Amino acid sequence: MDRLRAPAVTVPEVPVFTSVELPDLERACRGGTFAQRRDAAITAVFTATGIRLPEMAGIRHDPDDPARNDLDLDRREIRITGKGGTARTVKTGHQAARALDRYRRARARHPRAWQARLWLGVNGRGPLTPGGIYQLIARRGRQARVPACPHRSRHHFSHTWPGRGGPEAGLMELNGWTSPQMLTRYGASARAARARRTYDRIMEQGP
Repeated sequence: MDRLRAPAVTVPEVPVFTSVELPDLERACRGGTFAQRRDAAITAVFTATGIRLPEMAGIRHDPDDPARNDLDLDRREIRITGKGGTARTVKTGHQAARALDRYRRARARHPRAWQARLWLGVNGRGPLTPGGIYQLIARRGRQARVPACPHRSRHHFSHTWPGRGGPEAGLMELNGWTSPQMLTRYGASARAARARRTYDRIMEQGP
């Protein structure tokens, strides 16, 4: 038994969107129909926040009742209900806030606009389930010829934040993580990218 060794655990590099894929996915959602505005907003929020699929489906919108409204577009903030019912607030970028505002105006004319869930179906259908959101992201990905799913957006956010110098504690808060082990899993690709950039700065200097 003393000679037995635990198998090495490798952390696979996380797949993230390339600089070409993400704009292609965004273009696949572009347009003025209800579905296009909705899908553009969902795509933008996933990219800007990296929230989980069930968290996206659970976002509520009721401009007349603050207790049932999770959107604050003036502050560019969304209140999220995470695992175990734990609430947290995430920030969005200006692009996501604009996409949300365009969708919100289209949503106001929807026959089910009175329902609390933010994301509604086409042709008067009710709120989207997590499975419905997953399917629409995959469908837009096929249109753009980009492998797309909500979890890839979460990976992409978790890669981009530390890659741009964001603190690990901030990433844990925004992603709703309670274990620092998640930083190892999601941060591997960002560390590798930083190492490659540092190589040129250090090794390509003149003699």
